[in-house]
Amino acid sequence: MMAAAQLQLSALEILNRPMSSIHETLQQVFGLQEFRPFQQEIIEETVGGGDAFVLMPTGGGKSLCYQLPALHRPGLGIVVSPLISLMKDQVDALQANGVSAAMYNSNLGAEEARSVLARLHNGELDLLYVAPERMMRPGFINSLENIPLALIAIDEAHCVSQWGHDFRPEYAALGELREHFPEVPFIALTATADPQTRDDIVQVLGLRNARQFTTSFDRPNIRYTVLDKHRPQSQLKRFLVNRGDSSGIIYALSRKRVEEIAAYLCAQGFSADAYHAGLSAERRRDVQERFIRDDVLIVVATVAFGMGIDKPNVRFVVHYDLPRHMEGYYQETGRAGRDGLAADALLLFGTQDVATARYHLEQGGNQTQRRIDAHKLNSMVGFAESLTCRRRVLLGYLGEQLENDCGNCDVCLDPPERYDATEAARKVLSCVYRVGQSFGIKHVVDVLRGADNERIRKFEHERLTTYGIGLEYSSAEWLSIVRQLIHRGYLIQDIAAFSVLKLTPQALKLLRAEETLELARPRVQEKPAKKKKKSGPVADLSEDDLRLFETLRELRKQLASEQGVPPYVIFGDAALVEMSIERPTNEEEFLEINGVGQVKLERHGATFLEAIAFDED
Repeated sequence: MMAAAQLQLSALEILNRPMSSIHETLQQVFGLQEFRPFQQEIIEETVGGGDAFVLMPTGGGKSLCYQLPALHRPGLGIVVSPLISLMKDQVDALQANGVSAAMYNSNLGAEEARSVLARLHNGELDLLYVAPERMMRPGFINSLENIPLALIAIDEAHCVSQWGHDFRPEYAALGELREHFPEVPFIALTATADPQTRDDIVQVLGLRNARQFTTSFDRPNIRYTVLDKHRPQSQLKRFLVNRGDSSGIIYALSRKRVEEIAAYLCAQGFSADAYHAGLSAERRRDVQERFIRDDVLIVVATVAFGMGIDKPNVRFVVHYDLPRHMEGYYQETGRAGRDGLAADALLLFGTQDVATARYHLEQGGNQTQRRIDAHKLNSMVGFAESLTCRRRVLLGYLGEQLENDCGNCDVCLDPPERYDATEAARKVLSCVYRVGQSFGIKHVVDVLRGADNERIRKFEHERLTTYGIGLEYSSAEWLSIVRQLIHRGYLIQDIAAFSVLKLTPQALKLLRAEETLELARPRVQEKPAKKKKKSGPVADLSEDDLRLFETLRELRKQLASEQGVPPYVIFGDAALVEMSIERPTNEEEFLEINGVGQVKLERHGATFLEAIAFDED
């Protein structure tokens, strides 16, 4: 195994070559063949000493925008990030590429912290990742004033803004850094920020003369799907059953539900574990470590999990419960497919989730905040209810217009069937009226379906004229119809009165036959596939290429286990797919694979080339 010093030397040798260009560093250190959109312009601006504000989606390549300039400017690159897990992932990946990088945060023991500070003051580091609390300590700031700084990067910059969806008061103090380091280039980066948040970030961080770079929010490799929530555990199992050993995250809103889902999946034979704030720090670290090393494939978690998890081969993200806002949904689904390969985002959408969310909003004490949160929730519901291209709705909310339908969401791939639902809607509205506008959705559906249960008998609702008039639809279909009526404004749920259904003035027009109504056919489950197909990044591989891909993946996991790093630090799935297709036969061809740099060639080239050659025999 090559020593860390030798690995760092390889990267330093590359950078010390006369007139080494950012393109050479891109290929030889990071193993990439070309820049992604806007990366080159951002890097050139920062290398030249200018400030920059970068709005780029998750997986768009933000980290390279400060890592590469830090290697080309004299001095140390400081990266301020609130995400300790992200620091570790990025430091591991940089070190694997031969870059001298370290982190300084509360997770370090006293001896480790002293070692990092010693390397810092001895000028041995190219990049140092720092938590905001550590960064703003007067003693630490004073020590940096005597060290040449290449740049200061503020990651997750939306945290400095009171208008951001994840505002952190302690993060806003970073605005003071400009006074201490007026000549050092600053670069602020975030994946989600509306125009008001963007302006606030620039103001707080003193980036008034910074060039602003806004890339597309579009993640075309992610397929967005929304299903009506009906027997969600069974729906989840159907979604997972053909996904083999793919990695994924399932989000739920409560700790109890997280535990229930994880237990269910384990009982069904899936490799899954739970993650939430109620677990010990040691347990959370263990789950996270096993996930990034592919020792556990599925993590069921509350929304905090995944912040800063730089794991490129997450193939799917499932929202078991409705997110509270589009920013969160976009950011969480963006944790899938960071490597650019095919990924899925599934949302299970239920009316009760909406009612619960609205109830919690009403409990808030700040009227302005309630109004903002209600708007964000309504936008999320509008996305889930959409009968048009999901990506158009999502990007439109973020301020970006998509000219054409995406072709990679459930609405585009399988447009919902529209039908005249006037008579069905009248049955629902009549039933709500007959039960005195005093019962919730389930009871109304039970009456329509002619159910025989204690609650119906107790209130003698079997005597109503609407009892049993809805046998033409299943319970799940009636639930979908009621949900659409709610969001079309014909019904409301009175959250303060246990979510009972009530008619709106608009409902009278339908009941009086003054208008007709067209709804979408309900989607209560995924259509079964005609035949099992490979999914994810290997979907288009031939049988021979797929066999080699699996061989290389096993080799990667073995090497990662020996070296104590996540498998993707060795090579990402995209690199393995390309190797399986291109089948390089020598070092020159191996270097042409995206993700193979000079250090990784020296460290792993012979082993992988041997495996590829053996497969050819």
